[in-house]
Amino acid sequence: MLKKNFSGFILETGTDEAGRGCLAGPVTAAAIILPEDFENTILNDSKQLSEKTRALLKPIIEEQAVCFAVTHLFPEEIDEINILNASMKGMQECILKLKHVPEYIIVDGNRSLNAKLGLKNTFGKQFSSAEIELLKSIPNQSIVKGDAKFLSIAAASVLAKTYRDEYMDQIHEEFPMYNWKKNKGYPTKEHREAIKKYGTTKYHRMSFRLLPEQLTLDFFE
Repeated sequence: MLKKNFSGFILETGTDEAGRGCLAGPVTAAAIILPEDFENTILNDSKQLSEKTRALLKPIIEEQAVCFAVTHLFPEEIDEINILNASMKGMQECILKLKHVPEYIIVDGNRSLNAKLGLKNTFGKQFSSAEIELLKSIPNQSIVKGDAKFLSIAAASVLAKTYRDEYMDQIHEEFPMYNWKKNKGYPTKEHREAIKKYGTTKYHRMSFRLLPEQLTLDFFE
């Protein structure tokens, strides 16, 4: 059974991201504060849950949360600051969107949430000095496989995954030949074959290795 709390603080926030390894689409982050009495025996790391179960959990999580936030960081920004920094920045943006300032933050992974604050980026949100100071002031702890250990991180992982999947389903309608409705932008054989055949789109991450051997690719607006 997943644990409710790591720090002992009431306003403890769990945060996670989805889509870091994809070739197309955003990396999506979520942060959430759950009530002290929150319980759910189904909730787990989103990767361990079926699409149907994640869809079932999403409204339950949203309804019972004290507050939550979700953020997409798009390919232009990923290509500019790299995917690791984009993943971290997405979680930082979510923290700033929350209706309550967290007393403590637990982060899935092995990097502190305060890493790479105030990046000089052209695309996406620019952090103010006050926002940077606020983020730095909140204690946080990274937890390896935290989405399989703590309810709040697991809930954040479900929200990040479901919101990102919904976005990929939408842009699938614009470029159905890549079958993003099924592969969600991950580097499947089918996706890479479509890139090889049709070239790239505005949704592809050009800093990623899109093909096993990088070829000259066409680009669709």
